Amino acid sequence: MISVLTIGLVFVSVFLAAFHTPQAHRLPVAVAASDKTAAHFDVRLQRVSPDGFQVDRYPDNASARRAVEHRQAYAALLADGGKPKIVYAGANGPAVSALVAPLASLCTQGCRPAEKWPVIDILPLSSGDSRGLSVFYASFGLVLAGFLFGQMTYQVAPRLSFGQRVSSLALFAVVGGMATALIASTAFGAIPGPFLGIAGLVALMAGAVAAATILLIRIFGPIGVLLASIFMIVMGNASSGGVLPPEFLPGWLKPLASVMPPGVGVRALDGIAYFHHDGLVSGVVVLSAWIALCIAALFFLDRIAASAAILHAARP
Repeated sequence: MISVLTIGLVFVSVFLAAFHTPQAHRLPVAVAASDKTAAHFDVRLQRVSPDGFQVDRYPDNASARRAVEHRQAYAALLADGGKPKIVYAGANGPAVSALVAPLASLCTQGCRPAEKWPVIDILPLSSGDSRGLSVFYASFGLVLAGFLFGQMTYQVAPRLSFGQRVSSLALFAVVGGMATALIASTAFGAIPGPFLGIAGLVALMAGAVAAATILLIRIFGPIGVLLASIFMIVMGNASSGGVLPPEFLPGWLKPLASVMPPGVGVRALDGIAYFHHDGLVSGVVVLSAWIALCIAALFFLDRIAASAAILHAARP
């Protein structure tokens, strides 16, 4: 009862703290414009939301647009020659789109009272993902499966050897990644991008969560299930950026987005789907490190346990 209530109450507390009134915190906005136009735009942004936006200057329209396409900025004012306009990436989700839409009314110089800048979505969501939640749903499903695999592998087969446990972990991750990519990408067209890339990232996410869960249970026993639930499922998914980008998370939760498997995995999936591989390299490195470190720790714990058993058996 205590374990289940703890998990449930932590879930409620963390998700409500993160999402009950989400607000952007220093959302990067690229600006390619004259000093005067950029200054006026910055002032008006601060009036709209004092801590909501961060203006980053770019030398020309092309570089500011690339910043949006590579997720270095969430919107851009292109006013370096020609008629000014706002561009953004709808692939960041409805929350960002709703926040960017009012920027059209911040027309600064030479505008008539009712005039607005055009707002253009240069990276729209896939037609199979109208709400921008498919990456999160696909990720959460395999993260949950990874936790359940790690838990059940000790409940159903506690005496597996190290080699058998690692082999079953690899088989689970590969089959889960391929099946998820087949469902999300091929069947529903919800996540655009290369099939093998999606499958590989999902497999790494599932493997990292499963390996961490196995290690926690190996060290702490039944309490490890509680710890894995809190850290891998609750904290990991709350900070993943799948529901809202990390810039909308509270300061105490945002740092986890760059180290927890769900966070780095979601960013990498968004990168191969929309943002020119943004976060892909770091995602593969971090997820692989989680798997490698957890497996190495399991190996040494098994070796220590085996040595202790040998010594115990050798005593008269």
